[in-house]
Amino acid sequence: MKKQTILITGAGSGLGKGSAIGLAKAGHKIIAAVHTWEQMSRFMEEVKDTDYEKNIELIKLDILDYIDCEKAWKYDIDILVNNAGIGQTGPLAEMPVDLIREVMETNTFSTLEFSQPFIKKMVKKGKGKVIFLSSVAGLTTGAFLGPYNASKHALEAIAQCLRDELKPLGVTVATINPGPFDTGFNDRMYDTYKQWFDKDLHYTSKKDIEKAAKAMAKSQFDPQGMIDKMVEIIPQAEHNFRTVHPEKFEAMSQEYQSRQYKIKTDKIDTSKK
Repeated sequence: MKKQTILITGAGSGLGKGSAIGLAKAGHKIIAAVHTWEQMSRFMEEVKDTDYEKNIELIKLDILDYIDCEKAWKYDIDILVNNAGIGQTGPLAEMPVDLIREVMETNTFSTLEFSQPFIKKMVKKGKGKVIFLSSVAGLTTGAFLGPYNASKHALEAIAQCLRDELKPLGVTVATINPGPFDTGFNDRMYDTYKQWFDKDLHYTSKKDIEKAAKAMAKSQFDPQGMIDKMVEIIPQAEHNFRTVHPEKFEAMSQEYQSRQYKIKTDKIDTSKK
């Protein structure tokens, strides 16, 4: 397989970091974009004196920071992997909408904005690939995951539109949709409601939120399996537009979507005035 130059956002932890290291071990030139300087220091220490250290270049990148983005846009790359993302949890009917905007800004709007200059370069060359790390949460929904679900559903639409618009211009667009993996991301996302939720002021049951958090914690998989799948898929010349992993979540997501057409609303009690 041809060695590629690959920029990965959100590479300071979790799946982004794991796939950056895995791809570097495979001989690809990796530009690992990390969110904070602290992440960079830890990453540098981890790869120091390894056989693949020479294949990794670390840059500081907050995709909401225009100065950071301008520096990143100077790179000439073959593949862009949009992995950076955040999440918020809580009942949509009660949570501050600014928190939802924050998630949408990072996971959707700024991700597209960051991609556009790279896409322009790829179109000029007539080749290149843009991968969006979506989620099974972009194909389904779950109680108290509304902000994250909304951002990933929007990202799915963006990726599909870009795919159809850019294919005639030689640029490949794809998504990777992980299920729940034990990287710490999901656990911290379920902690976020604690910053604003007050059981004495809000009508949603705190126990229901905690129950959902516990269910998520119990259902997570070893992230190495997802990292291996990303290392396999990202540099490939040809693969499915959407890669769902673990594979069983593909059928589950399709069944979920089909079920939405059959769900009925609650019967309205017309006797009440």
